[in-house]
Amino acid sequence: MELRHLRYFIAVAEERHVTRAAARVGIQQPPLSQQIRALEAELQVQLFRRKPRGVELTQAGETLLVEARQILRQVEHATTAARRTARGEIGRIGVGFTSSASFHPFVPRAIRAYREAHPLVALSLEESGTGELVEALQAERLDAAFVRSPIGAAAGIAVHSVLEEPMAAALPEGHDLTVGDAPLALAALAPETFILYRRPLGPGLYDAIIAACHRAGFSPDIGQEAPRLLATLSLVAAGLGVTLVPQSMRRLRVEGVAYRTIEDAAGLVAPLNLAYRRAEGAAAARRFIALVRRGIADAAVGDV
Repeated sequence: MELRHLRYFIAVAEERHVTRAAARVGIQQPPLSQQIRALEAELQVQLFRRKPRGVELTQAGETLLVEARQILRQVEHATTAARRTARGEIGRIGVGFTSSASFHPFVPRAIRAYREAHPLVALSLEESGTGELVEALQAERLDAAFVRSPIGAAAGIAVHSVLEEPMAAALPEGHDLTVGDAPLALAALAPETFILYRRPLGPGLYDAIIAACHRAGFSPDIGQEAPRLLATLSLVAAGLGVTLVPQSMRRLRVEGVAYRTIEDAAGLVAPLNLAYRRAEGAAAARRFIALVRRGIADAAVGDV
């Protein structure tokens, strides 16, 4: 039995006349009558009673009509769903981000713009370190990830540079350097003990900070290394030292922590990148990547 047999049967059942049904489905009356007889023979039941001016359904025919309509509705639904998935209108997508990336307004605005444009796509979010996010991309547990650090030559992974933002010094509240509104020279932090994000988890920011300090004429005294950027702020609040964070993290109000913008002359910036699989096949993921690459949330850059 083929789907066309069900369509022929439904047409005859609804028209209650073979000639009218033939015109409706676009074939001649004799072939349609032959198809109906073949369907009855295959099912080994009589579907229609022939009458002088048409046909009427038997009880078996009435039962088949209900089921045939449902089958064709399901086929239409499946076809529509497949096409919409292929267009990226429905489906699933997983987006990851590092803890510091989530504080830049570009990230939530891009996610919100995608949700508004594609409300039927199931979106899952995951926060983790850069290394874990890259592994999740390679294992296809995630489709895209906002990261700060370079990821090197990770197999099959592409990286798109989204933006760069200035860095800010996070200081214990009441520290002498918290006085003033002008950008702070990086060299002013030379006597301080530094608290940094552990290098294996974020080599990009770690190395950038060390290099900037060397350019400013000093080698930073690193007293603590924390597993997350947020953890560095807790240690600063405890008075254990100072740290440098992306400017957007100033939005995070931590009791006991004050911020000062670092002078542009330090050449110290925090990148925000989008990582994704080069050979991404899912349309929903490709649409998210395209949205970010077009800069849908560009206005967020000016909010920092």
